[in-house]
Amino acid sequence: MFLIDTHALLWYLRDSPEISKTAKEAIDKSDRIFTSIASLWEIAIKRNIGKLDLEFSSVQIERLCIQKEISLLPIKAEHLDKLNDLPKHHKDPFDRLLIAQALAENLCIITRDQTIPQYDIKTLW
Repeated sequence: MFLIDTHALLWYLRDSPEISKTAKEAIDKSDRIFTSIASLWEIAIKRNIGKLDLEFSSVQIERLCIQKEISLLPIKAEHLDKLNDLPKHHKDPFDRLLIAQALAENLCIITRDQTIPQYDIKTLW
């Protein structure tokens, strides 16, 4: 079971060459793939402040995820409790939340981020 980091989700949905072959195959073959609602939130914020030029709206991203059988993982109170226990290796609040979610749900994170593996968590790229 996998949780897709925001950048990997966008590259996968765009069929970008930026996504690794290993990550793409894992997404294509896994029967349980998640993306966090926090990733959609991050995308919306970055679009709003001009840091991300994207052809998809949040609703379109959600529909694409449904079509590709990627489930949206809501933010639960237990994720927030796990977040409070995390060491401060990563400064990005969205990545910290994804790490907490992955730990709470026992998910491997699909990410190119080099800081995330500093946590006691499985990653794949």
